[in-house]
Amino acid sequence: MHRVWLGSYAIGKFPVTNKQYRLFVEDNAAPAPPFWSEHMFADPEHPVVGVTWDGAIAYCRWLSEREGRVIRLPTETEWERAARGGLEGALYPWGDEPPSERPYAGFDKETGGPQRVGSNEPNGFGLYDMSEGVHEWCSDYFDHDYYRHAPERNPQGPVSGQRRASRGGSWRHRVKFSRCAARSSLPPGFKYADYGFRVALAT
Repeated sequence: MHRVWLGSYAIGKFPVTNKQYRLFVEDNAAPAPPFWSEHMFADPEHPVVGVTWDGAIAYCRWLSEREGRVIRLPTETEWERAARGGLEGALYPWGDEPPSERPYAGFDKETGGPQRVGSNEPNGFGLYDMSEGVHEWCSDYFDHDYYRHAPERNPQGPVSGQRRASRGGSWRHRVKFSRCAARSSLPPGFKYADYGFRVALAT
């Protein structure tokens, strides 16, 4: 555990959905994600999956131009602060109660895939799906030991690396819900069926 100071920022209430990502695809003649043709991933309100880190960055750039402000991926630190929902030191966005004792499945029981965004209750900041659903790309390169020497104020992650950081749980894992502090990573060019993203901006 360590202290971190963050400047003011905003973060998406939900992960980016298929419906939202489709606007980007159609506006830019961009390739569609590889899983849209599969029923378990096709609902417009499902989190978009199968997007590379670079694809998520391209979406942020497009949305920035559309909205007239700089929209980006959150840093790992911003993501974790948001996930905690004001419950400093708690294991999960809702507190310390184990996921197995809560009434949520963490996946769509009909299809076996991800649920629609916002299917479960929000955290204390009004944010949904911060522990479950899909892993979410962050802006940082990943370094297992980064937080041993990271700056206290607004850490941005390592300056280089082979993998990009991600946070959050996954519908396809045996344990569907992730601790707020749990870290993960993936090479940025990979397209996984349990990887999506949400956006952030400085305020």
